Amino acid sequence: MTDKSFWQSGHRPTLIMAFLYFDVAFMVWNLLGPLAPIFSKALALSPAQKGFIVAVPTLAGAVLRLVNGFLVDRIGQKVTGTIGQIIVIAGLIAAWHFGVSSMNGLIAVGIILGFAGASFAVALPLASRWYPPQHQGKAMGIAGMGNSGTVLAAIFAPLLAKAYGWENVLGLAAIPVAIIFVAYLVFVKDSPHQPPAKSTGDYVKGYFKMLADGDAWWFILFYGVTFGGFVGLSGSLPSWYTGELGFTPVQAGYATAACVFAGSLVRPMGGALADRIGGIKTLSAVYALAAVLLVVISQSPASFTVMFPLFFLTMATLGVGNGAVFQLVPQRFRHEIGVMTGLVGFGGGVGGFYLASSLGLAKQWTGSMSSGFLIFAALSVVALAGLTGVKKRWRTTWGAAISGVRI
Repeated sequence: MTDKSFWQSGHRPTLIMAFLYFDVAFMVWNLLGPLAPIFSKALALSPAQKGFIVAVPTLAGAVLRLVNGFLVDRIGQKVTGTIGQIIVIAGLIAAWHFGVSSMNGLIAVGIILGFAGASFAVALPLASRWYPPQHQGKAMGIAGMGNSGTVLAAIFAPLLAKAYGWENVLGLAAIPVAIIFVAYLVFVKDSPHQPPAKSTGDYVKGYFKMLADGDAWWFILFYGVTFGGFVGLSGSLPSWYTGELGFTPVQAGYATAACVFAGSLVRPMGGALADRIGGIKTLSAVYALAAVLLVVISQSPASFTVMFPLFFLTMATLGVGNGAVFQLVPQRFRHEIGVMTGLVGFGGGVGGFYLASSLGLAKQWTGSMSSGFLIFAALSVVALAGLTGVKKRWRTTWGAAISGVRI
């Protein structure tokens, strides 16, 4: 198939808007990471408290992705995304207007930002349902590249905080979200290939049905490592750069943005590579390389010239893995993509929460984040072992039934 046939096989305005919607949502979802060196100083937070606050939006987003997975199949992607964006815009404006002066206030903001993180369960089905199996990797990769919004947060949040104060960043962030919201309402269309609407009872049964399927748990683990590593590092790197190298928040934002950009840019490449050589081969290479890089990171000296290339390569590797996972998910669970996007997205969010919070705890308990990186390397090895164990069965069962698609 050519690229032209790919563009002709779906609905281009919806795919583009799925990316833009996901992009601004990811931007606000990750606001607290770049702002952490600033608000933690203002509120005298410990390293563990700072790590926890950075991780709250990730955990909230993980839980809310399950809700969005239900709503996507119940009322459609467009309406579900509309509800989430209204909540995020209202929450940002309220936090800016009333101010945030305590850790509890930051937790409340983090929960609101979780609604932005739940956009994942809307944007990916919005794109996926318009495209045939042979183009799933590219379509999901383009929509998923919206995680580049983390780059915008890393660059602009510290700059705006320096100029206007960190609390005002929350109000300013509502502006691009509102602009994209208007475009979203105008251009997005749900695919005509929607599954029949389910009742709440049927949907709950659907979740339990998926959880009774061992393959669903494997996908939750696989995405928990790739996406969890990506989003966990995105939120934690500003604190690492300021704490270990003495960078200013603005300098840390630039360094983090470069690493995040690498992971975001290669996500569609990961999907396309999985379309070409198979998601299993792509993911196997991702987990092996990620494990090696994380071990090296855990043992390396705190030097920018050493650590920046390592973080850059790690984020790029995990970005490829994010695209590869979602080349496989629609092949295995095409008719349950709403439920599975919610479940797999939940796994990714839990992975990100674990990594961000564990790095904060490691810093407080040991004076270094090294042990946190080392444990996540072990999780990459576990994912590789699991994938090795299931790949023969996958290729000879559901993989063999999909004509012309490599898994």
